[in-house]
Formats: sequence, structure tokens, C-alpha cells
Amino acid sequence: MEQKVIYQYSMAFKRQVVEELESGRFRSVNEAKEHYGIAGCGTINRWVRRLGQNQLCLKVVRVEKPNERDLVRKLKKQVKDLEQLLGRKEAEKALNDTFLEIACEELGVDVEEFKKKEVDGCG
Repeated sequence: MEQKVIYQYSMAFKRQVVEELESGRFRSVNEAKEHYGIAGCGTINRWVRRLGQNQLCLKVVRVEKPNERDLVRKLKKQVKDLEQLLGRKEAEKALNDTFLEIACEELGVDVEEFKKKEVDGCG
């Protein structure tokens, strides 16, 4: 059975690799990875995030038109209002179903039969 080898890099080595990347010795993380024979895809990226000056980390900049922010805010409010309305309607339906069950029980009528008669009577 082949034994798996796990590489553990010292903190000094990790800092050296990150410093060399930040100083421009390597043009990319892949170049540093190949130079040192580091196998993991995200290994050096994790070191950069933890130990680096964050100059190599990608930054996300959101560019939007002036009315987009208002539109997003308006749509979020609309979704919230609709969710509240849906919740009220579901509670109302549950209450109506319960009233129907109680009424049918007091009248001695099966709920499903009553519903079927109501559907047949409407057509």
C-alpha cells in the first residue's frame, strides 16, 4: 500500500513565498507554485490572504447606475411585503379550514364530501 505524503510548510517559508510574490519576483501564484513544487491549488492563495498585504487579492468593485440602488431597495421591500401578505393568506386559509372542519363536525358532514358537493354545485 502506497503511503500518502503530507507536506507541512514552516511559517518562515510561507512568508518568504508571499513576500516574493508581493515583491514581483514571481509574476503569478502559479509561477511560485511551480518554482517551489507546491501541489495544492489554493495553498499559496490562502497564505497570501492570511500573511500578505492584500495587494495581490482581488477586490470586487460594484458599478451601478444611480437608479439601480433605489430599484434594488424598492424590489427588496416589495418582496418583504409580498412575503408578509403570503404569510397572512396562509394563516387565513388555515383558520378557514379549521372553521370548515368544526362546522362539518357539528353538522355531521364529512369535510371531503362537503368540498366535493361545493365543487360539483358550482359547475
